[in-house]
Order: sequence, then C-alpha cells, then structure tokens
Amino acid sequence: MSSILVSGLINLETTLRVDQFPLDYSPVNYPFFGVRSTMSGVGLNISLALKQLGDQPVFLSLVGADMPGRLAMQEISRHGLDTCHVLPQARATAQSVILYDSAGRRQIHVDLKDIQEQVYPPEIYLEELKHACLAVLCNINFSRPMLSAACAAGVPVAVDVHAVSRLDDPYDSGFIAAADILFMSHERLPAELEAWAQHVFEVSPCHILGIGMGSRGALLTVRGRRPVLIPSAEPRPVVNTIGAGDALFASFLHYYLKNGDPEEAMQRAVLFAGFKAGSIGAAEGFLSESDMEVLWASRQRG
Repeated sequence: MSSILVSGLINLETTLRVDQFPLDYSPVNYPFFGVRSTMSGVGLNISLALKQLGDQPVFLSLVGADMPGRLAMQEISRHGLDTCHVLPQARATAQSVILYDSAGRRQIHVDLKDIQEQVYPPEIYLEELKHACLAVLCNINFSRPMLSAACAAGVPVAVDVHAVSRLDDPYDSGFIAAADILFMSHERLPAELEAWAQHVFEVSPCHILGIGMGSRGALLTVRGRRPVLIPSAEPRPVVNTIGAGDALFASFLHYYLKNGDPEEAMQRAVLFAGFKAGSIGAAEGFLSESDMEVLWASRQRG
C-alpha cells in the first residue's frame, strides 16, 4: 500500500486558558486545570489525523536530545506512528505556548530553537519518496529540499502555508511554486477571495486551492472552476481553534485521495475540523473514519 510522506514540525505545546483578549495585567493568576502541556506541531498534527483516518503516514521530523524530544518519541509511538524518521539532531526541541479564550480565539507563541538551521538527511526522504503517493511538506526549512525531490520522483506535493499576505514572500514562495494542492488561511489575505484565488492560479501550478475561513467554513477552488464556499460545521461546542486548520488540511487530503471528489472531500474536511475544534490541544480531537461516517450520515439526514 502507498504511504503519505509527511515532513513537518513537532513541538512541546503548552496551552493556557485566559478570560479574554486583550489580557488584563495581574501578577498572579490561578486558572485551575487551565494549563496543559502536550506534544503537537503541524507535522505531528497532520500525521495523527491521517493515521486516525486509516492512512499510512510516514512522519519525518527533527527534535532535540532533551526531555521534550523524549516525550515526542513516546507520544509518536503511543499513536502507532514509526519514530525511525524523527531524528534527535537539533540542539533543543521546539516549544510553543498558546493562549485561548472561551470564544475559541487563540494567540500562538512558537520557539523553533535551532530547527530552521537543520538539514534533514536526503537519503531518508529520497528512499521514502519511492513508496509515497503524496508528499505533505510543511513550510519549515528542513522540508525545502524535499520539494524538488518529490517533483523529480513524480510524487504530488501538498502544502499548507497558513497565514500569508503575498505569494512572492521569500519564505513561502518556494512552497507555493511547488504545490499541486495548496492550502492557506484567510486571516491575512489582501484581496477579495475570488480575485485572490485567480491570482494564486497565475503564480502556482496547483490544481486545488483550499482557504480555511474559520467560523465561515472553507473556500475550495479547483483550477478552471468557480470557487465554492463550504459553510462551517459545529458538531460540538468550540473550545479552541488551534490545530483546526491542520485537521481541515489532513482530512481533505484523506478524502480526496480516497474518492477523487474535491468538493465532497472539503465538505467532510470542514465537518472533521469542526469536531476537532471541540478539543483543547492541537493534536487532539481527531475522529476515526468510522466515527466520521456516522457523523457524516447524521448531517446528511439533516
């Protein structure tokens, strides 16, 4: 069976529940059961969502030879993912702190340590690309060389560049230029969505563009077709929206690879992400495919 290669970040994530944004100053606060630390990161989130849906993700990442790195290995193994391609070569494992309020809004602080200076061994990803049906390459520096390698191997590339405001940004432009399937957030887009989608197709070779729009749902554009807005779904109360974009992206890829219908895949992805937003941590709340089928069927019945 073909695998899905996923290259991306794993980090120690600490979430903090706050009363409101902006924060009022107080020297000490006591948010009982409001502070949690778990392993997360875009690469891990996507891999866990794909694994939960029944796919075979091969997860490539970098950690440090430190306590968070050891925790990362334990968490990866606990979820049935292989740790052999998660390499402890960084000086320290990345960490994040995420503040969230009762409305689900969040503020993310990410300390990447020295990850952006690291080079992932090419012999590993070149071998894994031989067996991959898709390369999901998160926009972290150690994924960059994999873009051309996937193209040379004839493996389609899926990329989520998250919050962008320009397509020629020096950091993200290489990922955008290599993507067959491209996702992003609406949060910083400088233009009306249909005009922006047209602009993307002029710059990127992608044939599918997905734009996550939070409480409004997601916009799907297939090259040569009119954009389609998929309304949001809230199958349970929203707790924290962190990781919802990763859930949207991963579940879209799962269902698109499975049935080849991008519109239905996005409808299912919006539902999957809506359920996931009822969890606190970014790497939590992913439904299995069987549970998704039950939820999907109930939504179809109205």
